[in-house]
Amino acid sequence: MDEDQRKILSNAADTIRELSFEAVQKANSGHPGLPMGCAEIGACLYGCLLNHNPANPHWRNRDRFILSAGHGSMLLYSCLHLAGFNVSLDDLKSFRQLHSKTPGHPEYGDTDGVETTTGPLGQGVGNAVGQALGMKILGTKFNTQEHKIFSNKVFCLAGDGCLMEGVSAEACSLAGHLGLDNLILIFDSNKITLDGPLEQSGSEDTAMRFKAYGFEVLEMDGNNVEEVETTLNKARENQTKPILIIAHTIIGKGSPAKQGTHKAHGSPLGPEECEATKKNLGLPEEDFYIPQPVKTFFDARKEKCQKEEEAWNELFNKWRSANPSLFDEYKAMENRKLPDDLESKLTKLEIKSPAGGRNAAQEVLQVLGQELPYLYGGSADLSGSDCTMMKDFPIIEPGKFEGRNIKYGIREFGMATAAAGIWQTDMIQPYIGTFLTFSDYMRNAIRLASLSKYHVIYQFTHDSFFLGEDGPTHQPVEHYASLRTIPNLHVIRPADSHEVKAAWFAALQYKGPTALIFCRQKLPLLAETQHHTFEDGVGKGAYIVKKETKTPDFTLLATGSEVSLAIDVAKALEKHGKAVRVVSMPCWELFEKQSESYKESVLGKDTGRRVSIEAGVSFGWHRWIGLDGIAICMEGFGASAPPSDLAEHFGFTTDAILERLLAE
Repeated sequence: MDEDQRKILSNAADTIRELSFEAVQKANSGHPGLPMGCAEIGACLYGCLLNHNPANPHWRNRDRFILSAGHGSMLLYSCLHLAGFNVSLDDLKSFRQLHSKTPGHPEYGDTDGVETTTGPLGQGVGNAVGQALGMKILGTKFNTQEHKIFSNKVFCLAGDGCLMEGVSAEACSLAGHLGLDNLILIFDSNKITLDGPLEQSGSEDTAMRFKAYGFEVLEMDGNNVEEVETTLNKARENQTKPILIIAHTIIGKGSPAKQGTHKAHGSPLGPEECEATKKNLGLPEEDFYIPQPVKTFFDARKEKCQKEEEAWNELFNKWRSANPSLFDEYKAMENRKLPDDLESKLTKLEIKSPAGGRNAAQEVLQVLGQELPYLYGGSADLSGSDCTMMKDFPIIEPGKFEGRNIKYGIREFGMATAAAGIWQTDMIQPYIGTFLTFSDYMRNAIRLASLSKYHVIYQFTHDSFFLGEDGPTHQPVEHYASLRTIPNLHVIRPADSHEVKAAWFAALQYKGPTALIFCRQKLPLLAETQHHTFEDGVGKGAYIVKKETKTPDFTLLATGSEVSLAIDVAKALEKHGKAVRVVSMPCWELFEKQSESYKESVLGKDTGRRVSIEAGVSFGWHRWIGLDGIAICMEGFGASAPPSDLAEHFGFTTDAILERLLAE
């Protein structure tokens, strides 16, 4: 690095500091410490290291930068503005304001250049691992000896909080195992947490920890632009495994009274300290000031970035001409289009009855694997139990990324964050699986996927106390209700193999996350569900599977394995002279989206006493059955015993429900 470049990057770093602490001050809210401490890292990444094109933020072969420590969002926003992304100076001045492009924590889809939603610490690391894995998959599939169309890197900036959260351990353990040589994790080691000095809560040897994962570990002075540029270039050019760069920084650097302390972490500097900081850094009094040399430097950088993509486009066109069949596969993965006859093929798929929901889903996945080249799946060490394996395709292994099955290991939270990152490649449709009770481990990742509408499909199995002897530790009770509370998440619990096919079809159609919930026990194929297509059945969220002969005395609403039970109860009630309607309600969210007239036709007036039958807590059901409705539900946790004994014990038998309803 020559003196001129060192000087301009140092000026750019001070500009990032000023833009960041002034935006935080103007909002009277935010975290100035990280942006000020990592300003040199941001200046070097966006000023000379990242191969991207601000004029086309979605360029396929772009380097990706993820700010896992999302509370330091002003670092990212300041860099995006200087680099020429669609983030204006007015956007910086609107930091943390309603409907701005600069929310308190970066949100995917709101701001050009933001690669993922971050804030809950550690998840950005998991997203980065997923993106790196996804790009390795694409590079292995499409690169040829003559034309390497995928050569990008994934950079991620994490703080102490990210590395303390367990999800980063899960994700980095996987990254090291797979040998992801396109992942560069930068650790902002400032020895400060929000509550005070790091020494009060942590003393681990981070370098040794990451070496144990299989990372190469480098160290640098994160506030020395020359050392930052040299270290990042070294990492990029000579990478053979995932890399951790420990960047020793000073939090709040430049603030005379607050740098190096937790006071710079989570609150504005204050008007007087802002003035003192400007003076200390040799900056003019003007607010949101950007020196002309810095503007000129980044304008030139933007032109260079444009030429980098143009050169890649030439390479891509040569690859396309030389590999027409590969290009067809590329377009299929890029478009991620569902075949027009997919529903028909799934409907014709013969699945032996009775069948467990998970087993029916396994059969469906074999068809989907052949029909959808962009479908990639994985499991948290349970593929034989949650039935997520696509048997015609190999498993991804260290250094071997040709497969379409991913063994995530017993890392549920890390798996869920990585799946979001894989989806963010924009060419892969991920699904992941585990037991329903372990959705709790994944919940915050599911929440962020729902917030940002990531199209991730979760296959949850072992869905109730009917799994039996494993007992209450593994028997989900509150999980249907818990998942249904998450906005934008579709939760689908099918009743038989016919509904399982439709559930998968619904999950593929919905451009957001879906939780598919399948049972382990074998269920009969119901004649009542087969009379319905996807469009007038599961696609409606709820539909009548058994009609009444006269004005109903009862309407029974059920999901999953309890639909067949509800039909049996209805037949028993009819022997007592009762008219009964049975509604299968696999997806509340889809039903809510239907027209008022349709909802009225299913659950309108003159439907008698409404009864919900579901092997979980009743929370949420009174929305559909009313305050005077009857909830056949779980009032507590399960127990360890054979399923038939548990059904008797918890009142999930035809006789028990019949007795209760006739007594009402």
